[in-house]
Amino acid sequence: MVELDIKIGAGDLYDYNLRHAYNSPSGIMGSVLGALMILVGAGRGQWIFVIGGAVLLAYLPWTLFLRSRQQAMNNPAFQNTLHYILDDRGITISQGEETATQSWEDMVKAVSTGRSVIVYTSRVNATIFPRRQMGDKAVSVIECISTHMPPGRVKIRT
Repeated sequence: MVELDIKIGAGDLYDYNLRHAYNSPSGIMGSVLGALMILVGAGRGQWIFVIGGAVLLAYLPWTLFLRSRQQAMNNPAFQNTLHYILDDRGITISQGEETATQSWEDMVKAVSTGRSVIVYTSRVNATIFPRRQMGDKAVSVIECISTHMPPGRVKIRT
C-alpha cells in the first residue's frame, strides 16, 4: 500500500493534455500537416504556407496551455490536495468528505512522461501523479501500478 498527497496544478494538467493530444490521431495529423506546410512553403517560396504551418503547429500547444490554466483555476477538485491510496483493490482518491475508488481491472493503461505518471481510468480520464510531488514514493507507486495492471497496459519509464 502506498499513500500520498498531491495537488494538481496547471503545469501537471498541461503535461497530461500534451501527452494525450499528441498521442491521438488528430494531434499527430495536425503536427504532420503543419510541418509539411512549412517544408513545402519554404521550398516553393510561398510564405503563406510557412505562416499557416507555423500557426497550425503553435495552435494546439497554446490552446492546451490556456485550457489547463483555466481548468486548474475553475475546477474545485484541483483547488485542494488530493489524497491517494494505492493498494490491492485499486486507487482510492479522497478530498474532504468525498472518496472514490477505481479498481485495477477498470484501469485502461498506465503511461509516463518526463513530468508525470498517468493512469488512465477511461479513454479520456486519468489520474495524474506528478513526479516532483511523489518524491521518494515514485518507485513504490510505479511498482504498485506495474504489479496490479497487465504488462501490456503499462508503459512507464523510470
